[in-house]
Amino acid sequence: MADGQMTAAAFLVAELRRARVRRGLSQEELARAVNYSASMVSAVELGHQPPTAKYVELVDEALDTGGLFGRMLTELVSLDRAQPWLRGWRAILAQSWAMRWFEPLHVPGLLQTEAYARAVFESDPLLDPDEVERRLSDRMDSQKVLYAERPLRLVAVVDEAALHRRVGGRTVMSDQALHLARMTSEHPHVRVQVVPSAAEEYPGLNGPFILASIVDGNELAFLGGQVGGQELDRPSDLIRLQRTWEATLAVALPPPESLERLRGLAESWS
Repeated sequence: MADGQMTAAAFLVAELRRARVRRGLSQEELARAVNYSASMVSAVELGHQPPTAKYVELVDEALDTGGLFGRMLTELVSLDRAQPWLRGWRAILAQSWAMRWFEPLHVPGLLQTEAYARAVFESDPLLDPDEVERRLSDRMDSQKVLYAERPLRLVAVVDEAALHRRVGGRTVMSDQALHLARMTSEHPHVRVQVVPSAAEEYPGLNGPFILASIVDGNELAFLGGQVGGQELDRPSDLIRLQRTWEATLAVALPPPESLERLRGLAESWS
């Protein structure tokens, strides 16, 4: 619910459950009918997992609804601003197997050194020392996904302007650039590319974004912000951001040249 009112997304979830119960089907029986796991049916009905277009299509067929739920998903749920299955950044991070991350303002959080991250948080006058430490600890802890048994695959594109902006002092910036160079040259699942300062206007400059590939097969976008973040899963939004990513990648330096640029930046800061 949002502001005490049921959203269209929550209504769809409730109606999916009601339709199953009216047909006298258990979750296990519906799961067999739509060729999904019972845990998936349960997760959808609890609002923990978004019902995909394919899932809804198969439920419509199994329950002979005439495509009712498909129309609800397409025409009503897309109007919601607060869907019940929003995951939150840490959940997205834990559930992703790959990410494409563009940053025109700062080094991506998963690739920040501790000193750089501390300087970012300490630059905010609204954060007291305890909150700075909490956020710093959380950021450093989040980087464990890059070293897990099945590490996250990360492609990060950074605008060179972010690497020229002094954050925390010259030593911090030199160490940060070297860290990016080491990650892209030594970590088998990390690639960092730099959009050079010489690049003209390109779509990515409209703001940072992340495209996450979730282990359940879904795609999700995450937009950072001054207050919290925004999650997007509408096909139209994802297509737009995927095109923005492709256009941004097209103006970025290739990996070998990006590596040399990072090493050069590290030297320039030392």
